[in-house]
Amino acid sequence: MLLVAVVPVPFACAILVFLFTLQHYGTHRIGFIFAPIVIVWLLFISLVGLYNIFYWDRQIIYAISPLYMYRFIRKNEVEGLRSLGSILLCAAGSEAMFADLGHFSKKSIKITFVCLIYPVLVICYAGQAAFISKNLHDSEDFNHLSESVPKSIRHVFIAWSLLASAVGSQATITASFSIINQCLALGCFPRVKVIHTSDKIHGQVYIPDVNWVLMALSLSVTIGFHDIVRIGNATGLAIISGMLLTTCLMSLVIALYWEKSVLVSACFLVFFGSFEIMYVSASMLNFHEGAWYLVFLLACFMTIMLAWHYGTMKKYEFDLQNKVSMDWLMDLSPGLGVSRVPGIGFIYTDIVTGIPAFFSHFITNLPAFHQVLIFVSFKSSPVPYVPPSRRYLIGRVGMKDHKIYRCIVQYGYRDPIRDTDDFEDQIIRSIGEFISLEENDSEALISPEGRMIVVAKPNQKVGGNALIPLDETYSSVGASRPENGEIQRSPLGELLESGCPLVRRKKVQFMLSPNSPKIPRSIREELQELVDARESGTAYFLGQSHLSMRNGSNYLKRFLIMAYVFLDKNCREPPLALNIPHAALVEVGTVYII
Repeated sequence: MLLVAVVPVPFACAILVFLFTLQHYGTHRIGFIFAPIVIVWLLFISLVGLYNIFYWDRQIIYAISPLYMYRFIRKNEVEGLRSLGSILLCAAGSEAMFADLGHFSKKSIKITFVCLIYPVLVICYAGQAAFISKNLHDSEDFNHLSESVPKSIRHVFIAWSLLASAVGSQATITASFSIINQCLALGCFPRVKVIHTSDKIHGQVYIPDVNWVLMALSLSVTIGFHDIVRIGNATGLAIISGMLLTTCLMSLVIALYWEKSVLVSACFLVFFGSFEIMYVSASMLNFHEGAWYLVFLLACFMTIMLAWHYGTMKKYEFDLQNKVSMDWLMDLSPGLGVSRVPGIGFIYTDIVTGIPAFFSHFITNLPAFHQVLIFVSFKSSPVPYVPPSRRYLIGRVGMKDHKIYRCIVQYGYRDPIRDTDDFEDQIIRSIGEFISLEENDSEALISPEGRMIVVAKPNQKVGGNALIPLDETYSSVGASRPENGEIQRSPLGELLESGCPLVRRKKVQFMLSPNSPKIPRSIREELQELVDARESGTAYFLGQSHLSMRNGSNYLKRFLIMAYVFLDKNCREPPLALNIPHAALVEVGTVYII
């Protein structure tokens, strides 16, 4: 706000653009640049405040007592209550520190606020009050902060205030990134690209989409309002609304998480909530003078979050209710004449048990699937990196004769999974290692599900001695080139690739280990079938959901579904760890009746 007050609007907009452009460097680098500016500014205003207190009115320090606020409200009545909305600006920015827990530790925030921020604010505002008490002006444009600075150093104040006003918004920007990241984890916000800027702290993130939206909103407020009073009214309502919501949620934490009595929770809510409701009432009196913009933004973002959460939960419930078991797939084969064709089929799904609804829909309409099926799921872990030895969890779905496996890929928030070109090869080598280990470790590795066997080998490199990769060759997607030079395709591969141009793609061929004669015959045969299937071709199956409303749905439900469909079409695609070639990609559309 100080930026709008002391500089022209074009210059203020240029500073805002520069500030948001720096965000992609991450909190650590920006903090290293901005921290000296903030520290010097805090020391500067605290020294000016001490000067004003001792020079103008030493008794002003007693005004910290709440008794003076009560007398002020009682004397000025409605106008005094209205002024409380502006008093909230004294804490503007400091409350955003507590939303930056992903960027800073709790201990550092507590020490900084108690030992530095709060004392500096008290001294600064007490000094301004002391100056006003002896130099009261009737002019509406009277800037008591700049006027309270001695004239000999006022030019230094103006220059440093410009820097401090720009840097002061940094806490709010980083807090927005942290909050949006938490909303993504809870499924309450559309998919956006999240860039983790630190290898050590999980919460230090940069979200480009949110950064540019915040920049556009900041520029619109600066250009549209062009009035520090209106911006201050909106800011005051935002601050006290956040405080009141935090108090309400904290009362629930006391009762439910801390398991304290309801009386203790109610006392906490009444004590702190009474003060905050008074401030909310004061801020709402200025609703028509800028605070309406905050309510408008609140309505927009709440609609987006509610619609996305509703659509996401309904889709997940549909997937759980309509997933089928392996028995259904095997029992369906004789009835519909389902055939197994050569090759490997990768089915990407979010569920880790059962068969996804989109694949059962595919089998019902096209009764054929590959000789080897691999269900692939991705699960993120709150660690920077997941070592290759712990990355792939391999299990078997159904009996051995089915040749159906499940692979759960675990990755950290700094793992470059999307840039891995040999992702498919790593999964195949992991399955080969799983097959060789299954015979000896089956009892120890059976999961609670009872039908899925998981391999997790901390000390052995993925793809040990079961399958040996040969020299890399370049071949067409979904085909292999044997020694005679002919390209072989599976029948399903020919069907899927019809009409699509061939893509030259690097491919790794496998062979059994020279020690394979020592391996039991059943394991050796299964490994050979896996190698043969890889040579026959590969296809990738992705599910595409289309939400539809039931007849007779109410207007609210229709609105939420329409909003979710719009957001789903305009947000980022779900993250996949593999650059899937278009010639081998099969997208299966499924209609979700909500």
